[in-house]
Amino acid sequence: MDLKLILVAFVGLLYSSYSQKEGNECISANAKYCGECIQAGAKCGWCSDPNFLKQGETVSSRCDELQSLVKRGCNKTFIENPVGRRKIVKNTEVTDRNKAPKNLKPEDITQVQPQKVRLTLRSGEPQAFELKFKRAEDYPIDLYYLMDLSFSMKDDLENVKNLGTSLMKEMSKITSDFRIGFGSFVEKTVMPYISTTPAKLLNPCTGDQNCTSPFSYKNVLPLTSDGSRFNNLVGVQQISGNLDSPEGGFDAIMQVAVCGEQIGWRNVTRLLVFSTDAGFHFAGDGKLGGIVLPNDGKCHLENNIYTMSHYYDYPSIAHLVQKLSDNNIQTIFAVTEEFQPVYQELKNLIPKSAVGTLSANSSNVINLIIDAYNSLSSEVILENSKLPEGVTIAYTSRCKNGVTNKGENGRKCSNISIGDEVHFNISITSKGCPKQGKPEVIKVKPLGFTEEVEITLNFICECDCHSKGIKNSPDCHFGNGTYECGACRCNEGRVGRNCECSSNDVATEDMDQTCRKDNGTDICSNNGECVCGTCECNKRENPEERYSGQFCECDNFNCDRSGGKLCGGHGRCECRKCICDPGWNGTACDCSLDESTCLAKNKQICNGRGRCECGACKCDDPKFQGATCETCPTCPGVCAEYKDCVECRAFGTGEKKETCEKECNDFTLTKVPTRDKLPQPNSEPYPVMHCKERDANDCWFYYTYAVTNSTEKVVHVVEEPECPTGPDIIPIVAGVVAGIVLIGLALLLIWKLLMIIHDRREFAKFEKEKMNAKWDTGENPIYKSAVTTVVNPKYEGK
Repeated sequence: MDLKLILVAFVGLLYSSYSQKEGNECISANAKYCGECIQAGAKCGWCSDPNFLKQGETVSSRCDELQSLVKRGCNKTFIENPVGRRKIVKNTEVTDRNKAPKNLKPEDITQVQPQKVRLTLRSGEPQAFELKFKRAEDYPIDLYYLMDLSFSMKDDLENVKNLGTSLMKEMSKITSDFRIGFGSFVEKTVMPYISTTPAKLLNPCTGDQNCTSPFSYKNVLPLTSDGSRFNNLVGVQQISGNLDSPEGGFDAIMQVAVCGEQIGWRNVTRLLVFSTDAGFHFAGDGKLGGIVLPNDGKCHLENNIYTMSHYYDYPSIAHLVQKLSDNNIQTIFAVTEEFQPVYQELKNLIPKSAVGTLSANSSNVINLIIDAYNSLSSEVILENSKLPEGVTIAYTSRCKNGVTNKGENGRKCSNISIGDEVHFNISITSKGCPKQGKPEVIKVKPLGFTEEVEITLNFICECDCHSKGIKNSPDCHFGNGTYECGACRCNEGRVGRNCECSSNDVATEDMDQTCRKDNGTDICSNNGECVCGTCECNKRENPEERYSGQFCECDNFNCDRSGGKLCGGHGRCECRKCICDPGWNGTACDCSLDESTCLAKNKQICNGRGRCECGACKCDDPKFQGATCETCPTCPGVCAEYKDCVECRAFGTGEKKETCEKECNDFTLTKVPTRDKLPQPNSEPYPVMHCKERDANDCWFYYTYAVTNSTEKVVHVVEEPECPTGPDIIPIVAGVVAGIVLIGLALLLIWKLLMIIHDRREFAKFEKEKMNAKWDTGENPIYKSAVTTVVNPKYEGK
């Protein structure tokens, strides 16, 4: 196979792989009608122009990205691109206590704005709105105290008996509208949780202790604003008993949450204080007592007593979370230090709950409640109801001090004080269209609050032109489809651009024959499928690339390229040939017919020294260069012409050093270390002129001048000029001194040598004369001997 074809195929394979990674959701949808197209993504549009499709293009080619449709020739008036909308239906301002009446009813206080929103969603296009929350001052509070009355809580009950008035006094500092209620629990009244012997059913305690009969849950006192009544009713309560350590508190919490009417909950802040010194039973533990029916989450209070504890199992934690959330109840677990870790884990599973450490006798319960309430009320957490399939929601919070959070943390704001205002941006996006296509309602609310935002979701499932469709239109082959949005939407069992074929006849040999070019073997040139005897060309991932033609034999991406661009960027590719824009020609449209770029200053084309080809001068004489053949690097005078500019730019000296930047910026200068690094005449594809000039310091500098094939003037200069060197004084002086000294020493040595020779000659002469001399041997008459001899006269010679 031809190497060029192999390379083209390989590049095409790589590009196809890349395109698949990039993806085009509009093309990938392969939409057969407008509604299906706009559900593919927010960038997708449908061209309803009846004459838009070219030969070989499928109906799904009408679906493409908006910019691509315009480039392909679809008039914007024919592009179907519905957009989503947002409408605030109810938008009551949050309550400002400084401006509002003093005696406001709870239902008249607004902490969440807006209250109702209607969103129209287009697939892939988010719609957002702003939710404002302001914590109201003097907001009413309902508090229900749920206490474990097993025997171990006996001393705690004594301290709780006066809780009503004391707590009312403390809570009056927070709100003027406070109500309190009381309930108690022990355990399911079946074995093995309690003893079912008759005596133990009357008094489950041992010894002389007088205890009340065991029970599951009692609503002792519905919510009331009378603190003294709380004290009186709690004061007559008695301790009970059971056998195992975990208590049946979950049964009691469930009834408190769902029995709103009996408890007396209002649509205000609802607090549930759960006080115990033991653990808890949960779903599944009821099997120990033979109870297998799961908790139904309904109210079963008769005469304020839970009557179905022996029939339904304990609720699960998830079931409790749901019911507490549905009824906007915030839970405070007041437990002893021993069980603090257990309830801390439970708190992590129950939103808007808190845990406080209860002293051994519950003496700190008031402070515990106040601290827990402040902690709960200082945090706002948004939650939403179940979302329809394909719908997602995103939160962004803007809290105090400019703190912004996204993701899961975007649901909440902390450290909120009374009167503080925080904002949440809520963005809702739909992917596709729900099966029913009917409006859906979701709700967003702060956890623990009754106020909520009701959001109605409407979905754009069809284009506007869908309603103008003509059923059984004659344009769709004798009424075999609905003509809508510029195309036929075929009835069941019909195919083809105009629904002209039955789905059972689309693959016959006779029909395939009409899809072969020149009776060849390839169906639709292997670039498409034969449908109803007509080629429907394949689509490529890149929306800019298309197959076309009766046999899909043409494309708009296999033309010659120049500068990495198809048809040089100056034409369009049609059926693998470039159709050049006016003023361009060549196989790749890379040859400009504009001769203005070849016009020299003297108004001649290429200075009369060449011809203009594709917008550039081709000089007749190779010694001329430049954009208009204006320069001759090897001509005499070039070196002298550029001498001053090279000197000022390279060394900062010369006559033009003051005006260098202004007058000497028409060439590129490069410094080289030595002369042998300068470009040589045979080393470059263009003529190079070597120059040697003398600078202002009487030094020689060497450089080359050339004009490249791209008409750029290039100068290379040796970075250090060659200057004549002056005499070195020190060596000269040192040489003279040394010479004088050496000459003096030599003269002295010569003089000494001559003196030695002279002396030796004189001595030799003396010796010779001495040897030849004849001396008189007579004595000297005036000579007297130095020896005197004296004789002792007395000496007899003995």
